[in-house]
Amino acid sequence: MWRDFSLSAIAAGFVAVLVGFASSVAIVFQAAAAAGADQVVMASWILALGLGMGLTCIGLSCYFKAPVLTAWSTPGAALLVSSLPGLSLAEAVGVFIFAAALSLVLGLTGWFEKLSAKIPLQIASAMLAGILFNFGLSIFTSLQQDLWLVGLMCVTYLISKQYLPRYAIPLVLVVAVLYASLQGQLSLAQVHLDWPAPVWIWPDWSLSAFIGVGVPLFIVTLTSQNIPGLAVFKSSGYHLPVSPLINASALTTIVLAPLGAFSINLAAITAAICASPEAHTDPAKRYSAGVAAGIFYLLTGVAGAAVVALFAAFPATLVTALAGLALLGTIATNLTLTTQAGPNREAAVVTLLVTVSGVSFFGIASAFWGLVAGLLCVLVLKLPKKQVV
Repeated sequence: MWRDFSLSAIAAGFVAVLVGFASSVAIVFQAAAAAGADQVVMASWILALGLGMGLTCIGLSCYFKAPVLTAWSTPGAALLVSSLPGLSLAEAVGVFIFAAALSLVLGLTGWFEKLSAKIPLQIASAMLAGILFNFGLSIFTSLQQDLWLVGLMCVTYLISKQYLPRYAIPLVLVVAVLYASLQGQLSLAQVHLDWPAPVWIWPDWSLSAFIGVGVPLFIVTLTSQNIPGLAVFKSSGYHLPVSPLINASALTTIVLAPLGAFSINLAAITAAICASPEAHTDPAKRYSAGVAAGIFYLLTGVAGAAVVALFAAFPATLVTALAGLALLGTIATNLTLTTQAGPNREAAVVTLLVTVSGVSFFGIASAFWGLVAGLLCVLVLKLPKKQVV
């Protein structure tokens, strides 16, 4: 296994963890605070999430020899921010277990695998392209905010892609960090080594909390994380059994929920980083990027607040531009699949546009509605045609 590692794979794993933590850890803290958690409990949440994601990334990537990444549900955390006030921490833990148990039922019965098998690759690729589209745009919005930093990153990326394509993202990261440090843009004053202590909270069961918070959390996680996560595997050429992936992430959530793991599920955006050619030129060896991400997740969980503060020290423009550059190849691949000639092309374009639009109904994100719109188009366009005389 160690021979399959490369600098580019390790860098892809680090970038995936950096993007995942830096972009949404603040929302996780808000969700914990909404349930009445203090600083000690918040550190326990990060510990549980880091351990859960780290172990599942390493275990699943090694077992399936594919870059399987798990993550917390950022939309789920956002939902919890507005839904947990009024609930105790014990009731919140009960909600986490209930939502994960619903996912486990889908996995054990095989319903999720049957559902995902019905989604055409072109539609799944369009949904994924729509999800990642704004990350590509963020390169240039960040360029407007910080011309010299992001401009230097873009130039480094282009030159590296020409001469050292395997190491393009590592070189961009190194150049960006060096420039930011020289310009005084890295605020390391708040970084202190502080080991988190696990805080076990026994669950309390509330039917109203299950219906009002647990079911929405389950739906949001299913539609915004697990389905897009499977789309990443499909578009990257990895044909993996779905049920074991869902079962493993759901069981991990159930076990670690009393410590604060509110939702561990398939990753989408960060998985795309590790499944891209930039992670490794050989698809059979890209699983090492998933293993590297798992190791970095473990380190973030064990180091707790210190690592979170370190990630927060990076300029926001650096993180967003780095994510966009790391996903450029994946965006291009999925746009190609979306627009290729075939009976599903129009349906795929509809999926792309609805997903990019950001529309949300009933609290469910646009990725789900893009998928629904695309599948409806597929069904309608397959209706038998009547000849007009």
